[in-house]
Amino acid sequence: MKKTYYILLSLIILISCHSKTELTEFQNGDIIFQTSKSGQSKAIQIATGSKYSHMGIIYKKGDDYFVYEAVQPVKLIPLNDWINRGENGHYVVKRIKNSEKLLTPETLLKMKQIGEKYAGKDYDLYFEWSDSRIYCSELVWKIYKEAVGLEIGELEKLSDFDLTDKAVKQKLIERYGDNIPKNELVISPASMFESDQLITVFKN
Repeated sequence: MKKTYYILLSLIILISCHSKTELTEFQNGDIIFQTSKSGQSKAIQIATGSKYSHMGIIYKKGDDYFVYEAVQPVKLIPLNDWINRGENGHYVVKRIKNSEKLLTPETLLKMKQIGEKYAGKDYDLYFEWSDSRIYCSELVWKIYKEAVGLEIGELEKLSDFDLTDKAVKQKLIERYGDNIPKNELVISPASMFESDQLITVFKN
């Protein structure tokens, strides 16, 4: 009887911990990844060799969580809406190492202030390394670079990706015609996802 009691107690604790993980353990500044259902997602996945094609930064306002992301345009969106927009509702949340020391209230405020200068800007379909338009991983990378001094993931050139697949070639022709800017600097969701500066705090 005692054995059964302890088994049931353990199960209750495990279920309780899991249910809390989904929302209550997220922190301001966490980075969230998903597989987008956009028209360019498959090409990004193939070119970068990763299932993750979209990302943003989690912020908490009151009791609610939001994701700051670069879509059309750059904006803040409720977390649950963001999750539901991805493929199969799957997502992964990562956090910078030593976040308790690095993400002070002052730094988080700076992150939001820096992010505000991109608010409302158009999504960058051409993946240019400028601030006039901006894409998802570029937004997160630049906010962390300017506010925290961290470069998460490695900057690459467009030519570093696998551009041989038919779907990738088609998307490149749609965007650039015959003038593909292969030397353009790019930061991909895949590069940031694989960064050793991040630890995984949740995945479903």
